Amino acid sequence: MAKQTRQIVRRINNVRHVRQITKAMYAISASQVIQRKRALQAAVPFSDQSPELLGELWAAAQAEGRSHPWFEQGEGKGIALLVVNADRGLCGRYVGEVNRTAERAARRAEQVKILAGGEKARGFFRSRHWEIAATYAYAYDRPKLADAQRILEDVQTLFPKDVEEVHAVHMSFQGELRQRAEQTRLLPLEVPSVPARELIAEPEVSTLLDTAARVHIAGKLLRILLEAKASEQAIRRQAMKTATDNADEMLEHLTLTYNKARQHGITRELADIVGGSEALREGR
Repeated sequence: MAKQTRQIVRRINNVRHVRQITKAMYAISASQVIQRKRALQAAVPFSDQSPELLGELWAAAQAEGRSHPWFEQGEGKGIALLVVNADRGLCGRYVGEVNRTAERAARRAEQVKILAGGEKARGFFRSRHWEIAATYAYAYDRPKLADAQRILEDVQTLFPKDVEEVHAVHMSFQGELRQRAEQTRLLPLEVPSVPARELIAEPEVSTLLDTAARVHIAGKLLRILLEAKASEQAIRRQAMKTATDNADEMLEHLTLTYNKARQHGITRELADIVGGSEALREGR
């Protein structure tokens, strides 16, 4: 019985230690969600409005008989697939959901080149022997425009010469309690169809269009990274809250079991004492 109670005490101490960790991680994730949401909210207005400006410039360029390779299918075969995943675990369904969505997208394509964002994406696709064109492990923990521009540089080396299209698989942040893995087409560009109107532009429209297209894609990539990180922290917070609640339930159950074991042991000891005293009385 003493051995059993020692084992229960050891388990209680282990669960308490794990609970301290999960509770601390919950607090950290809660603060990280707030920071990531603020950064995302600051980036949303530009990414929402830039397609309209780009659409006007594209309409004006077409009216002048000009073209741009980013608005047309690429010359190569297959797609380039940017997978925006996490670098660390302990974030519930996040890692698996993004990887599964990306793998389904990759299997649908004739050919695919993987741009693996995050250590979890790199390890997943490397173990399955997919062609990895670039990796971004531990590269965008706090996403900045420079991170998006770095990814854009790698995209430019693949499109339009090597692939037909460029897609991104990422977690879309729709609220602190709602996130969903999505596939978004990055290239060729999709812009609103607007009637062409005469623009007085300096420099010329084709130069403005090229610059605006690069800024638009960089802004779109930055928003994808920000949404992914906000989603990661929100899901990690949910996972750590669930783990802490489970630890509390386990502690309650183990404490009850420990108390019963102690009570049973005390009862046995009292029974032994009473039995011994009765035997001594009868011996007299």
